[in-house]
Amino acid sequence: MNKNYSRAIPEPWRDISAVFAALGDEHRQRILLSFEPGERLNVGQIAEVSTLARSTVSHHLKVLREAGALLAEREGKEIYFRVNKAFLQDIFGKVTSYLDTFL
Repeated sequence: MNKNYSRAIPEPWRDISAVFAALGDEHRQRILLSFEPGERLNVGQIAEVSTLARSTVSHHLKVLREAGALLAEREGKEIYFRVNKAFLQDIFGKVTSYLDTFL
């Protein structure tokens, strides 16, 4: 048993915890899956295809952005979101590397 982590998550894993917490909600999973590769969407576009109210979609987008899963870019009065592919690849790469130590 590795007791090094019984009291605290190591710093590199804190981002992982935030992403897993954000993706623990089915609505946020569906929002993330609604993006096509390289696509930018605003809250209105996502709300149009969602069963959620615009304000609820905004909340979920905020959670995903704060976790690092989405990037936000302001263009005039609109904010466009896109998947933060590099960040997510890094996060899931860390998890994969950890799992590889068991093989």
